[in-house]
Amino acid sequence: MLIRLRRYLIAGLLVWVPLIVTGLIIKFLVDALDFTILLLPPGWRPEALLGFNVPGAGVVFAIVVVFLTGLVVANIVGRKLIDLGESIVQRIPLVSSIYRAVKQLMQTLLHDGGQSFRRVLMVQYPRKGLWTLGFQTGVGIGELQERTERTVLTVFIPTTPNPTSGFVILVPQEEAIELDMSVEDGLKFVMSLGVLVPPWPVPKATPVLAPEGPGP
Repeated sequence: MLIRLRRYLIAGLLVWVPLIVTGLIIKFLVDALDFTILLLPPGWRPEALLGFNVPGAGVVFAIVVVFLTGLVVANIVGRKLIDLGESIVQRIPLVSSIYRAVKQLMQTLLHDGGQSFRRVLMVQYPRKGLWTLGFQTGVGIGELQERTERTVLTVFIPTTPNPTSGFVILVPQEEAIELDMSVEDGLKFVMSLGVLVPPWPVPKATPVLAPEGPGP
């Protein structure tokens, strides 16, 4: 009887815990984006126009603002205005350093041809003989290569179960083992404390066969 009760409790937890955690994360993101609605004048906000609050209106507004900003930046006049604004920001002490760092990080992460978080690596950390999972964030250049006289990779070692914090280490390229698992599977492995192990070998996609035409 106790074994059955335990089995039913575990089955119920496996249903509800992922749903609750997913709901809480989505609610946090929606609430955070809803603050963007405060950029509108009070008379233009949904509660003033419709007479009631519209949940998620800030999310829609944020998407529209980002999209319109992209349209403006994509043309020459918008680019010049953005450059003018950036030149002003970069003259402000402290603010300029933070702005440049964040912008460079976003450009690296969002660039299609970049190598940030494109590869999952296995490296020996924190000492030889112990292996851990890491994500390549770049290839060391300049002084890093000159000082070591080797090709080194910049690797982010996430903490568990919160992968947003961690350590950045420099690993010689020949000492890092690239894995076949995707970045998504790597993050699942880290966040699940190593419980969710991705399948291996990675199943290959079944080729789609063209329909056979009529015979001669």
